[in-house]
Amino acid sequence: MINLETPKKHRVLVDQAHQVAMNMLRPISRKYDRAEHEYPKELDMLAAMIDGLSESGSSEGAGAAGVRREEGTDEGTVKNGANLASVLSIAEMCWGDTGLLLSMPRQGLGNSAIASVANEEQLERFAGTWAAMAITEPGTGSDSASISTTARLDGDEYVLNGEKIYVTSGDRADSVVVWATLDKSLGRAAIKSFLVRKGNPGMKVERLEHKLGIRASDTAAITFTDCRVPAEDLLGSPEIDVKQGFAGAMATFDNTRPLVAAMAVGCARASLDLTRDLLAQAGIEVDYDRPAQVQSAAAAKFLQMEADWEAAQLLTMQAAWMADNRKPNSLEASMAKAKAGRVGSDITLSCVELAGSIGYSETELLEKWSRDSKILDIFEGTQQIQLLIVARRLLGLTSAELR
Repeated sequence: MINLETPKKHRVLVDQAHQVAMNMLRPISRKYDRAEHEYPKELDMLAAMIDGLSESGSSEGAGAAGVRREEGTDEGTVKNGANLASVLSIAEMCWGDTGLLLSMPRQGLGNSAIASVANEEQLERFAGTWAAMAITEPGTGSDSASISTTARLDGDEYVLNGEKIYVTSGDRADSVVVWATLDKSLGRAAIKSFLVRKGNPGMKVERLEHKLGIRASDTAAITFTDCRVPAEDLLGSPEIDVKQGFAGAMATFDNTRPLVAAMAVGCARASLDLTRDLLAQAGIEVDYDRPAQVQSAAAAKFLQMEADWEAAQLLTMQAAWMADNRKPNSLEASMAKAKAGRVGSDITLSCVELAGSIGYSETELLEKWSRDSKILDIFEGTQQIQLLIVARRLLGLTSAELR
């Protein structure tokens, strides 16, 4: 049975993540928001510390985790594992700074793709790499199944051709997990992931994007022109299974969507904590023992935001817990991403409004958090796409039947 409280075994990790967020990330948050594209060197020491914790086994969930569909769980047992630990620690880190969390070495979204799709030999061979994830293309928008980047087998290598945009950590990462199709005529079933190393001939970072938020994180556009990749670097099985369809790619999303939801939960929590303090300084106390309708408009709004935040947090924990216990979680992952993405954006912007001129100025970080949170409702599948997925799952309809 699921218990949506922070498990005792993860409390030390969560406390450590909060301390890092408060003492290491918050102090440099504004610095790297202003210095867009400048690498936060302070993260190197933090990454080394996380590597040490992961290698020692003393901090499960310190690194990127994956949803391994083929693995079972012991009958009758309940596991609070790496996926739950990851979302809890990520939420705390984003309480500090979302852009800096996305800049962490060896913790890219591509690492989660490797953890979810790669075979055992690849997991060992790619250990220690920092992998970005390249999905979005100029003409595909939110429909990941319609990607046009191609991968053609030539001897013992695949030849990649295409363009990817909005690749988080695309310039800084050691490698990029690239989604490409082996055969366009077979649709989504032919889409596979390839690990392409930095410096590979034919792979070129064309530009870095200037963004509304998460400015500490670099976001790149990358082209692939006759880029040769060893066949052994195709993640998972090279076989095209039209019955399984898009399952390999969805396994990645089942993992990364709760992580993005956790980022939104953490950023929203930061805004709520600061806004509560600012309201108190203005003489507005939020009374949890009285109905919202008999309190001030500001206090009533705050109570409503906290209720929305808690719903997002619980959905996120549920999706991660299900992954740890090898339960299908595609529906719950999309529900968590949809709820947390919308709530995160609503809360951070509402907190700016409640704080008035202080919220709109750079005196506090509220305006930055409102900018940072917007992307969390967009990448890894927009709000609209998540609601479409939820509807398909609930109604039992295919993507062709409900578009």
